[in-house]
Amino acid sequence: MGIKMDYTQKLKNYIEEEKKVIDSLNVNDISTVMNVLEETRKNHGRIYICGNGGSGATASHFVCDFNKGVGSVCKDKYQFICLNDNIPSMLAISNDISYDNVFSFQIDGVITENDAFIGISGSGNSKNVVKAMEIANSVGAKTIALCGYSGGKMKELAKYSVHVESFNMQFCEDIHMMLDHMMMYVLYTELKA
Repeated sequence: MGIKMDYTQKLKNYIEEEKKVIDSLNVNDISTVMNVLEETRKNHGRIYICGNGGSGATASHFVCDFNKGVGSVCKDKYQFICLNDNIPSMLAISNDISYDNVFSFQIDGVITENDAFIGISGSGNSKNVVKAMEIANSVGAKTIALCGYSGGKMKELAKYSVHVESFNMQFCEDIHMMLDHMMMYVLYTELKA
């Protein structure tokens, strides 16, 4: 196997630091976001979600967990739409218009006040997510920021937010993924009962 390194202490350090970040989460903010999602579902609204890189992967995961997972136990299913899942559309908008408009272009003229928008960004300053949130706000849609670092522009713009108080991108992305699983699990068990 070659050179064997002992990474155990560094792994333990990562886990301990992440526990502190988890403990700092505002559970009331998470519960509020869940109520917004449920209100949107019950009113047959769509929930548009997006992010870049790892945040984009988390956005895709939300769609699966809510549309299929929670949707398997409720009559009025969730209508999550991930704006970063259609690669041809993203490439066309990026090439012909601007990468900064890759998400806003998709919802402009489509999103309504009955809908919700979730933007995911570790820094809270991703220009393309911010622009989409501005479009969503302009029509009165419910806007939610899942952000980290200092919260950035998204925390200021969003009507609701869950802020991961960390400047470590890995912790931010870990916890944004955990939020998906946590909210999905609680809603699934509540609706299944």
